[in-house]
Amino acid sequence: MASSCGGSGGGGGGCGSQCSSLRDSPSVVGEEGNEILEVVENASVSNGHRSILRCSKCGEETAVYNKLCLDCFRSFLYNKFKVSVTSNAMISPVDCVLVAFSGGPASRVALQFTHEMQLKSQKNWDASKDQQQPLPVFGVGVAFIDERAFYSANNSEIDEAIEEIRLTVSTLFPPAKQLYVEPIEKLFSLDLIEGKARLRKLLDTIDDPTGKDDFLHYLRAISLQKVASENGFNKIILGSCTNGIACHIISSTVKGQGYSLPADVQYIDGRWDVPVVLPLRDFVARDLIMFCHLDRLRTCQIFHQSECGINYLVSSFLTRLQEENPARVRTIVRTAEKLSPFGFNKYKEYISDDMVPSRLRSKVQNLRASESAPLETLCPICGTPLCDSDLVNLKNRKCQVECDVFVSYCCASCRYQIVPKEEDSFNNFYSLLPQLFTRRVKNGLHVDHNQLREQVEEFLLSDDDEECGDTA
Repeated sequence: MASSCGGSGGGGGGCGSQCSSLRDSPSVVGEEGNEILEVVENASVSNGHRSILRCSKCGEETAVYNKLCLDCFRSFLYNKFKVSVTSNAMISPVDCVLVAFSGGPASRVALQFTHEMQLKSQKNWDASKDQQQPLPVFGVGVAFIDERAFYSANNSEIDEAIEEIRLTVSTLFPPAKQLYVEPIEKLFSLDLIEGKARLRKLLDTIDDPTGKDDFLHYLRAISLQKVASENGFNKIILGSCTNGIACHIISSTVKGQGYSLPADVQYIDGRWDVPVVLPLRDFVARDLIMFCHLDRLRTCQIFHQSECGINYLVSSFLTRLQEENPARVRTIVRTAEKLSPFGFNKYKEYISDDMVPSRLRSKVQNLRASESAPLETLCPICGTPLCDSDLVNLKNRKCQVECDVFVSYCCASCRYQIVPKEEDSFNNFYSLLPQLFTRRVKNGLHVDHNQLREQVEEFLLSDDDEECGDTA
């Protein structure tokens, strides 16, 4: 799952008296937000005098960003979010969705707009509840993954930030929404002290800083799956925006995960027990940061990205790249979109035609009428589909020991960056892994050996083909 853009707090700006008030907004202004604020302020000053620009859409109000007033800018972003959700059938009236909240601008906007769509559905239900079959209202929950066990951050500061998040969620009603705060060490043990110790020991077995950073991302994804499954949610909304996805595209290519890249850049990712959707995929971080400040949405940066490894280098590179041309992150994502998606990136068969917009029903019906997509063999650590060479190697391996079977199903990137090379260290690594990882192989979530053999045989030459090649 592509990571949510929870980066530094945002910054906003405008003309006239709004500039000073925006600096005093309740949001936390980070370095990136301050830079954006300065750019917008400088753009509104000509020859030392502040100019007043009118909104290019309504022509009435003062433009505050991209030649739009606050109301028009807000309407533009909300309608874009709504089109993304409806045109890709991300949420139906019978769904119960879990919004992954990190405290950053992207997840804050995703939560706000999801709430507004739910509120509109609630009003429609209230207006039609006297009818024989009123349209149901989808449910919304919020999940925050507490990662202090990994970062060893200040407990009091994190507790204060969590209380701020509780306050934010409590203001989004009706309908009321429940916040689930899930300590990441709970994956290892219900006893948080024991779970924290096991997590620390497990991380000590991973030498590569990039592998350690990626493994934390996988733990976060599994924690969200755990919260969703235990509390009856059937979809997870991530706040991954264009910038975060662009970083993931480049870093995955560097790590040798190009084959599985199409799986992570689509609107829908159904490879998990609880499908994941990305309604903010086409939103750039700059717009989200600005909107949070202009609309006075509270944001807080709780956990900071590690400043070492491939992920940090790629993020720094793209930040500098955007200084020359902000549109380049969109170009990167649009290029990756041309890759063919996997079967689990398409509409699921359980979607009812009544819950799909009329303009999409024929598309869904055609997908159902077509042949079912082949099953993919997934890496038990990161969940990426295995490429052809991995499948061939998997068939040739004759593993009997449980831990050897597990590592044989891992992708090349995880084997190189995460799985320890030394036998003793690996055995310790495997013994400390949460069962949610190991049972992916034990419970047969991967294709069985017969299905695997059929997949591999597609890429092997038969004896007749070899004879023809020798004759030629």
